[in-house]
Amino acid sequence: MFSGPLPSCFGSIQGLSFLSITNNQLTGKIPSQICNASSLEILNLSNNKLNGSLPPCLGNFSENLSVLDLGNNRLEAMIPIFSKVKSLRSLNFNRNQLEGPLPQSLRTCKKLEVLDVGNNKINGSFPNWLESLPELQVLILRSNRFYGPVGNPTTRFPFQKLRIMDLSNNNFIGHLPRQYFESLSAMMESHAVEFGYMGLEGYYMDSVMVEMKGVSMQLVKIQKIFTTIDLSRNQFVGEIPNLIGRLKSLHGLNFSHNKLSGSIPPSLRNLSNLEWLDLSSNELVGVIPWQLTDLTFLASLNLSHNKLDGPIPRGKQFNTFDNDSFIGNLRLCGPPLSKACNNEQEQPPSPRNVQQSEDDGFDNWKVVLMGYCSGLVIGISIGYIVLSSGKFDLWFAQRFGGRTRFKRGRRRN
Repeated sequence: MFSGPLPSCFGSIQGLSFLSITNNQLTGKIPSQICNASSLEILNLSNNKLNGSLPPCLGNFSENLSVLDLGNNRLEAMIPIFSKVKSLRSLNFNRNQLEGPLPQSLRTCKKLEVLDVGNNKINGSFPNWLESLPELQVLILRSNRFYGPVGNPTTRFPFQKLRIMDLSNNNFIGHLPRQYFESLSAMMESHAVEFGYMGLEGYYMDSVMVEMKGVSMQLVKIQKIFTTIDLSRNQFVGEIPNLIGRLKSLHGLNFSHNKLSGSIPPSLRNLSNLEWLDLSSNELVGVIPWQLTDLTFLASLNLSHNKLDGPIPRGKQFNTFDNDSFIGNLRLCGPPLSKACNNEQEQPPSPRNVQQSEDDGFDNWKVVLMGYCSGLVIGISIGYIVLSSGKFDLWFAQRFGGRTRFKRGRRRN
């Protein structure tokens, strides 16, 4: 294990393209001489104890730089301006003490796929100019000092390739970014993504820290099929839009600790790959949609501390959730809570009963429709024969006495 300051001699090594000294005990500042290594493609100094400010030259020293990972150090001050790193694919500054705004010069990095600046002191409004990055797949802004509304896209199809969106633990306000949700194409394609991991095989694999099932976890590799949205611990208001149900490839959804109101949309049943759902600590009302029992991969559910009411649905994955998933909703009843439902609170229909009812209804209508159609065909045939006969007028006159008004039959009960 290496310790002490990072040697400045690395900058004088001609043709150096790969430098990775991760998971060591490096201390001190990053020497500015590192910028002399103009052939560098991967610079990974993550998981050390480096401190001080970043050399301003880091943003323009190598046009070939593809990966810059300085995550989990003690770096401070502002992020430098990026002007010449046109090939930058992955930028990770997570878990440092960086401050100031996110530099808009990053919009020139058109090949950027991963941007992780979580767990710093970065401030400013939501950087909607990131929409202009056509390859961006991972956006981590969690645990910073961002503020203001999120939305109002400036491009026609923003964030089409985004698969990990973590804006948690900031001070964002307003409604959930509906217009962004409408454009998240990569989260709508549940089976169109190839298997594999993000990164440069054999040289560098992208990693990210996310909150999964209520626990912060470090993903040392990011699967290309992994998708999640985390907007928790902000100040979002309003209802959860129904169109969330279009994001069929989502594995995790966390809107907890906001001020969301309205009911839980039944369209969430369409998120067939969902493994965890956290809507806790909001102001949601109404019943829990029984359609959520269709989420057969759901391993973690947290609806606690809302204003939900009525019986808790049962069946499938819902039978595995305990009290913690529902506590803090004073008007909820039924298992697993100890509060029993009274006679006025009808038990929600199970998916099997609802499906059976729908099927029975369909079968009944088939019988009625068949009978109706058969009678209609026979009636038309007989009518045609009778009307074609010359004796019809005589029969009509004898039967009804020449009257053209029919008697109205008495309605039977």
